[in-house]
Amino acid sequence: MLLVGTACSDSEAADPAPSASTTQSNSTPGASSSPGGSTPSQDPAAANLQIVPAQGASAVRPDKPVTVATSSGTIEDVTLKDSDGDKVDGSLNDRKSQWTSESGLKPGEKYTLSGTAKSSDGKDVPISSTFRTLAAASNLKASVAPLNGETVGVAMPIQIFWNHTVKDRAAVEKRLSVKTSVPVEGTWHWMNSQQVNYRPKTYWPAGTKVSVSIDTQGVNAGANVWGAASRKIDFTIGKSVVTNIDVVRHTMTVAINGKVARTIPITAGKDGFTTRSGVKVIMEKYATKRMDARTVGIKPGDPEYYDIHDVKWAQRVTSSGEFIHGAPWSGGAQGRENVSHGCVGMSLKDGAWYFSQTLRGDPVVVTGTARKMETGNGWTDWNQPWAAYKAGSALA
Repeated sequence: MLLVGTACSDSEAADPAPSASTTQSNSTPGASSSPGGSTPSQDPAAANLQIVPAQGASAVRPDKPVTVATSSGTIEDVTLKDSDGDKVDGSLNDRKSQWTSESGLKPGEKYTLSGTAKSSDGKDVPISSTFRTLAAASNLKASVAPLNGETVGVAMPIQIFWNHTVKDRAAVEKRLSVKTSVPVEGTWHWMNSQQVNYRPKTYWPAGTKVSVSIDTQGVNAGANVWGAASRKIDFTIGKSVVTNIDVVRHTMTVAINGKVARTIPITAGKDGFTTRSGVKVIMEKYATKRMDARTVGIKPGDPEYYDIHDVKWAQRVTSSGEFIHGAPWSGGAQGRENVSHGCVGMSLKDGAWYFSQTLRGDPVVVTGTARKMETGNGWTDWNQPWAAYKAGSALA
């Protein structure tokens, strides 16, 4: 995630064929390289096995299942591993007549299949085969926020950043899921071709446990871009801390778990540096932050230039550089007028208290100005009506 500038500023494969009759494809010299085919064996002990893809197959599609089937005996155990020794999950049907892999494969990878079957006369039949998946033009991988194990605020969107363009958004989105400890209605929303977010219809309930499955290994994202890995992220929603800032009245009201905890006198952006109105989300927290106006294009020598090395209790709410922070230099204006370069300033005492209450992902609702939040200038998911946000799903 790239955060730029500070307004107060900042220096720093084929379907399986379970009824096929004869075959253990791995025993046959010169086995087919077809992605989905299987090749009969001349070994009578293995005559009732069929393995898909065939022994020695190459360019196997990573999104097609691997199957081992018998028409008369039973499948006892099957192991499918890649060259790193990582196992691919799979399951047997009720009759133990077919094993099917349950997750996608890595592109450009060699796989080894092993196991045991029993023929109809009770004899053990070894299962052994190797094949290789097709090589991708690019491997699709994900970076995720929040972090695994993190506790975040009630407005935290789940954000997945892809390292390559996703052309088949629906195929990728089908492999994404969110599970919660309490019922929550939510939706995915594509911000662009390399980012998809998820938010609930309303703020997350405090204390909710959330598990995100990014099961994209083996998914075809289009243009020969294939998912190379899957991930699971677990995080927790903390207490509810909802902040309302009234720029006209110069006040900041903080509600914790639904009850007003404190109303704080503040100053916001002056003319020419108007603070944006809208629903913002705390993105970063710094006990001390250097703020240099050069990061927002104000150069030394300009009357508006500043370079403050030790801004206390700074919390970022936009990518462009709006923060909420302690501002002892504007104490006389707090609660009375707006004198900042776009940030919301307060006393050091109030700033320290507020900093101690908040988490990354807490919402900050700003009202009173005509300047509105721009989409993508921070975590702006909550500035769209639910119906419009939901329409951003590739599966809507």
